[in-house]
Amino acid sequence: MILAQAAQGRPVSSVLVLALQLYTFVLFAHVIFSWIPRTPEPLVPFQLGVRKLVDPVLTPLRRVIPPLRIGGIALDLSILVVFFGISLLLLPLAASLPF
Repeated sequence: MILAQAAQGRPVSSVLVLALQLYTFVLFAHVIFSWIPRTPEPLVPFQLGVRKLVDPVLTPLRRVIPPLRIGGIALDLSILVVFFGISLLLLPLAASLPF
């Protein structure tokens, strides 16, 4: 359905929207994997693939944005910044699509 709509109107915008939405799912997978102390053996290759996609974006942000210390834990704010940035990018791109 999205590919048919991409063929009409604005293919670049629709491809960017699709790519950003897919990356959002990759970020969600990263968050879920970060909650699992020991990943089950069949999911380790998937976890490593997710990490390879997410680390190039998060590593520079982690150097700039320190983790928020809450008691004995540290909350990584860089992933929240990436989620917020993606949503800011998606708003004008999705609004320009002829859906």
